[in-house]
Amino acid sequence: MLYTRTLVAEDFAVPEILETSRYRLRKLTIADLDADFEAVTSSEDHLRGVFGDGNTWPAGLTRERDLADLGWHETEFDLRTSFTYTVMSLDESLCLGAVYIYPSRAPAYEACCTMWVRASMIAERLDEELYQNVRIWLAENWPFDNVAYPGRE
Repeated sequence: MLYTRTLVAEDFAVPEILETSRYRLRKLTIADLDADFEAVTSSEDHLRGVFGDGNTWPAGLTRERDLADLGWHETEFDLRTSFTYTVMSLDESLCLGAVYIYPSRAPAYEACCTMWVRASMIAERLDEELYQNVRIWLAENWPFDNVAYPGRE
């Protein structure tokens, strides 16, 4: 999706990292292709519908399409129109998921945040932990008064 306005002011220092005892959030780039593609394709059934009813992503995702998507996310991050973070294990060996911060379409919210974790991390309750930590991080470190979390609240 093409966003035409910046999501944050030019003088806002976009947080580079959120690190916990289990994972690190950092900017998603094309260099993350192998780890991202493996995480997505290993969790395809779990991820279908994570972005709303009727959304079939990641069905049929190819490495080429994933590379294009990652490039687009990286470009939007640099343009400050949206921000996509990869969720990596602390040793950077495994992609655990992703966090997306977009402009909200609903007038009551400034931003919309969606996220996913790989299917193998659900039993370890990483999804709930990530959600809670991201909520706090956005409230304390970003300039938004109201963030929507579709499918969560």
